[in-house]
Amino acid sequence: MASSHAPQPLLKDELDIVIPTIRSLDFLEMWRPFFQPYHLIIVQDGDPSKTIRVPEGFDYELYNRNDINRILGPRAACISFKDSACRCFGYMVSKKKYIYTIDDDCFVAKDPSGKDINALEQHIKNLLSPSTPFFFNTLYDPYRDGADFVRGYPFSLREGVPTAVSHGLWLNIPDYDAPTQLVKPLERNNRYVDAILTIPKGTLFPMCGMNLAFDRELIGPAMYFGLMGDGQPIGRYDDMWAGWCTKVITDHLGLGVKTGLPYIWHSKASNPFVNLKKEYNGIFWQEELIPFFQSTSLPKEANTVQKCYLELAKQVRAKLGKVDGYFNKLADSMVTWIEAWDQLNPPKGGVATANGALKK
Repeated sequence: MASSHAPQPLLKDELDIVIPTIRSLDFLEMWRPFFQPYHLIIVQDGDPSKTIRVPEGFDYELYNRNDINRILGPRAACISFKDSACRCFGYMVSKKKYIYTIDDDCFVAKDPSGKDINALEQHIKNLLSPSTPFFFNTLYDPYRDGADFVRGYPFSLREGVPTAVSHGLWLNIPDYDAPTQLVKPLERNNRYVDAILTIPKGTLFPMCGMNLAFDRELIGPAMYFGLMGDGQPIGRYDDMWAGWCTKVITDHLGLGVKTGLPYIWHSKASNPFVNLKKEYNGIFWQEELIPFFQSTSLPKEANTVQKCYLELAKQVRAKLGKVDGYFNKLADSMVTWIEAWDQLNPPKGGVATANGALKK
């Protein structure tokens, strides 16, 4: 029987799985073959008195709003309430090098041959192989089996750069905004594209947080999912905000972002009318936000993720504060987030990082 045992899971002791939820996690039964060896961090949103049931046999920590308030004290206000953006608290309390985050309505997808897709394993492979943000390879990811750099690709760039983010996709229910949901209620994504590519330097992308992995040591402090949900004038832009900030910072620090494989099965569409109320301001604001991020530059002395993020917060206040007062509040929360991150993750070896103060 020993010969039939699966090999040791990749990065078993170096990766946490972060799941935001308001309900019992029965969906984990489907993921058991892939997730059970790993440690889970569950961030319970909403009413902290509600009991969240986790299937037997999983190694997990569960945090609710009371825990967030106890651990972060006055800085807990930077963690969103009644929004899946609360998941970033899990990134902060993790002590592992890598994070995989998934939503509780995401199931195991099948590849075209009918085989279950081990999404976590594919994300890990993406993160452990280099990215090529400075020159596009027309065969997509040159580090995959059966691929290489094409003729004309500079040899000086073939070593690539470390991959900070692996952005996976979804079959079945597409990740659409509310207006697109309303006009295409029956649309389903049935296209399985067997491709991974590096998003080029200088190019932004809409990051979806439901099937996402990243190197926490390389980019963790930039993975703040913003101030969304209860008491805020916007929702459903949490992962996109993190994606825009992260991409500007990875470009500045010479790191890579991959998108494509792996797929998960997104099982249910959220209510488009509820979504429209949450997204309404964001749909207008994004027309100002995208040019802001496209034109943002970070100074040379911003040589850590924390310093980059604090510089971004300063620019958000200066340039987006005039779009709406919400962005001044968001800039404050970005600073608080970095303070809280450094509080729970003190720099190794006494290396100084930004202290959270915005300097004029």
